[in-house]
Amino acid sequence: MTPDDVRYDERGLVPAIVQQHDSGEVLMLAWMTRETLAETLAGGETVFWSRSRGQRWHKGETSGNTQHVVAVTADCDGDVVLVQVDQGGAGVACHTGRRSCFHRPVAR
Repeated sequence: MTPDDVRYDERGLVPAIVQQHDSGEVLMLAWMTRETLAETLAGGETVFWSRSRGQRWHKGETSGNTQHVVAVTADCDGDVVLVQVDQGGAGVACHTGRRSCFHRPVAR
């Protein structure tokens, strides 16, 4: 499968689940375009599409918390990608300074 084979939504985006490769910990969810997915595969570090800024976003470019890509796989429908990484920098994936973006329990 290549970036051209992935199924993007009407905005040209595909959700990317980012997971620490050795522990299985889910670090974050971001969005990719065909171009940022291709750049991620070619460069070995995650590059996303920022929906809020409307521009390319190389994770860690300013913070130093880069994500080194170990593997990228698509789900069975080809409309979600799983990006397994080695979280670099201070080990922080979330803009709040936490390791994972998933730290807020939802009450029942």
